Parts: sequence; structure tokens; C-alpha cells
Amino acid sequence: MSKLGLASRTVAATWVRDGRVSVNGKRVRDPEFPVVQGRDRIRVDGAEAGAATRVVVALHKPRGLVTTRDDEQGRDTVYSCLDDPGLPWLAPVGRLDKASEGLLLLSNDPEWAARITGPGGPEKTYHVQVDAVPTDAALQALVAGIEDEGGTGRLAAVSARLLRSGGKTAWLEVVLDEGRNRQIRRLLAAQGLGVLRLLRVQIGTLVLGNLAKGAWRRLDVGEIAALIPAR
Repeated sequence: MSKLGLASRTVAATWVRDGRVSVNGKRVRDPEFPVVQGRDRIRVDGAEAGAATRVVVALHKPRGLVTTRDDEQGRDTVYSCLDDPGLPWLAPVGRLDKASEGLLLLSNDPEWAARITGPGGPEKTYHVQVDAVPTDAALQALVAGIEDEGGTGRLAAVSARLLRSGGKTAWLEVVLDEGRNRQIRRLLAAQGLGVLRLLRVQIGTLVLGNLAKGAWRRLDVGEIAALIPAR
């Protein structure tokens, strides 16, 4: 049901355990019950469960919100910005940590989301304010990369350049083709640079533009299609 865009895996599992779901006319209570999409008939509360229309939302995530539906620590989440009760269930497409801000996508289509965040997905562009003015060598080192302490290979940027500097601080543009946990912060820390602000301004062809903090908008069909690179 999560693949159909109807609910998250957790919510769908709860529906099954509560006896609200039937497969081919028989009620099931095992969330791991195997089904074949397109062959088996799934019903929720008696209504046939068909694939939902793909919805993608672009949100300007403010700093201080966590990118999750429910937070165990009770912190405010990005869902506090989605004030339209007509929106379907949506899941974040990738992450921005609590201290980061900028362009965040949410969608009800997990398979499409996996193409955005997985290998071959669109590049992501960030503007980052750091607490010193980096040398050319430091910028080159961001692209050369570092060994990931988790043993999963190298962390590296696709490109990194100086946007502007103000004496003691500077703004950089950093482009990534993947999104590992705190990747930019870890790359900069390896060069002795601390992050003051981190703002994602672009995903593939989609730019944050003048979307206000905390505001969101639905993407049209053309914008959604353009986010998946041609292969």
C-alpha cells in the first residue's frame, strides 16, 4: 500500500493489523502478507485500493524543523508547514537535517522518490555560509573528497566554488550527486571550516526561487518529469 502511495509503511501495517485490509476478498492481518501488484485485489475498509495520482510538493524548509512525520523527542516537524487537509499522505524525498533549510521535496510515490535520491538522480545545489574564507586548495579538497568513517567509500562534492566573502566568513556553492548523512558538514569540517548556514537552493532543474520560508507548492507534471534525468 505504501508503493501505491496510499500511506506510509507504518500506517499501512497498522491498517492490516486492525483488520481493515482484504486481499482477493479475504481479510489479512499480517503486514508481510505477499501480494502481486496488478494481480491481487486489495481493499481498505471495503474500498478498492488503486494507485494514487502522483503528487510532489516543494517546501521551503525553515531551520529548526526535523524532516520526519513523527519525532520521538516531540520536536516540530516539516509537516507543520503542510496546512492543506486535501493533501494526500506524503513522505520526504531525501532529508535536510534540523539545522539546514531550503528546498525539500515530499511525494506520495515511493518509487519515484527512490529515483530522485538514488544513484543517477538529479544533482543537489547548496549555498553554505562558513566561518572562514577557504583557500582554493580547500575548495579543491571538497571535490577530491575524504574517506567516509563509516566505511562506505569516499565523500566528495561534484563542485565547490566561492560565491562571496565578507572578511571573516564566506558563502560557498556546493553541488552533490548524492546525499549521505551530514555530507557537506563533514567535508567542510575536514578542512577546518564550520557551517553557519546551509541552504539547499536547487534539485536538478527545480530551483527554490522566491518561495517563502515555510511555504510550499505543488509541482506540475512538466516539473516532475524534468527532475528525472534522461537515460
